[in-house]
Amino acid sequence: MNHQAAYEHDAIRHSDREMRAHEDHHESLRLWLRLLSCSLLIEGEIRQRLRAHFDVTLSRFDLLAQLERHREGLTMGELTRRMMVSGGNVTALVDQLEQEKLVQRHADPQDRRSFRVRLTAAGRRGFHRMAGQHEQWVIDLFSGLGDRQRAQLHRLLGDLKSAVHQHQAHAQEESQ
Repeated sequence: MNHQAAYEHDAIRHSDREMRAHEDHHESLRLWLRLLSCSLLIEGEIRQRLRAHFDVTLSRFDLLAQLERHREGLTMGELTRRMMVSGGNVTALVDQLEQEKLVQRHADPQDRRSFRVRLTAAGRRGFHRMAGQHEQWVIDLFSGLGDRQRAQLHRLLGDLKSAVHQHQAHAQEESQ
């Protein structure tokens, strides 16, 4: 194993949150750590492949994906909320992408103090090329599961998502 591969293997091992769990921990905690570990493993692999194949960060890919879904563009505030990062991070990304002619800023017709960020034609073409490859990578990463297993996992995670939303709503009602 070369030095870079050893480093990446060690980083993956240290990011495996499930290793923190013990048999005496509640099953819900162990399950949450397993979900987190799976998510981090998949994200790490996608991050590495985006860098290797397209020399792009996951943050840049995510920003382009947000803009691809909204042809009318998004304000900087909308991008910040959707990407759940700081406004400074979004500004730096937009500045870089604008210099590369992948996005453009346009005055917002509803708010003259603001502007909307949109993909350029080159940005749209580049994103579509990356998105097709990204989708295939995700398919490959889930290929170890059969169709029924993927459907069952999707349903179970949907159930969990609904249960968490219900718990949050109930907690919010109680706090008022």
